[in-house]
Amino acid sequence: MAPPPIVEIQKVTKRFGDGPIILEDLSLSVASGDFVSLIGPSGCGKSTVLRLIAGLTPVTSGTLNLAPRAADNRVADLAFVFQEATLLPWLNVADNVELPLKLRGVSAAERMVTRNRVLELVILRDKAAAYPRQLSGGQKMRVSIARALALSPKLLLLDEPFGALDEMTRERLNEELLAIRDQQEWTAVFVTHSVAEAVFLSNRVVVLAAQPGRVHAEIPIPLPYPRTAETRLSAAYLEVVTTVTRQLRSVIPVAQAGG
Repeated sequence: MAPPPIVEIQKVTKRFGDGPIILEDLSLSVASGDFVSLIGPSGCGKSTVLRLIAGLTPVTSGTLNLAPRAADNRVADLAFVFQEATLLPWLNVADNVELPLKLRGVSAAERMVTRNRVLELVILRDKAAAYPRQLSGGQKMRVSIARALALSPKLLLLDEPFGALDEMTRERLNEELLAIRDQQEWTAVFVTHSVAEAVFLSNRVVVLAAQPGRVHAEIPIPLPYPRTAETRLSAAYLEVVTTVTRQLRSVIPVAQAGG
């Protein structure tokens, strides 16, 4: 039996005020346990989809259902990792990670236990006393992910979290993210511009077309987990990367493809 959907989007349209339509007639289902990556040309509304799911902006028309729902009608146990680490520079790593728990009224003792656990997951336990200015870009993003994981999310939304990092760091963090997911078993919706990253992480890649944003193709990724550096060298991986790349190229406007 297929797992129940945790996100169900049906014929959603989104526009901001009198501006152009960002998303039109978009339908997407994310099952519990999925790792779904959204990829597409600039302006196709990838980040807007995440914000709709998070309840940061309302749909203009259509329906968006989330399960389970909290009392305020947002999905319970949801966490969002943005493109920038957004760490508070005057707080050290430990305090940055504990902040959302503190805002929820969690006791100091429980916050410390949770903070130590998630910093261990992202391999930063030894940086608990460091400040953001003392961290590399990859370490800052690890802290941001640890802060999100401290909330024990059932649904994790990630908006190009590794986009500003060099390729080697990105690949290593991709592997670490999947290793963490194996332990915590959350559902993920991930936005990226990298086909290779989308294929490596996901069990399904959704290609969006632009102007307005809509689903162009949904591509299952038949690669077994766990995935490692060796996965990237396999013929099966390279074949799926080629398939997704072709779909993506078919929706990129000629002017944009030419730079």
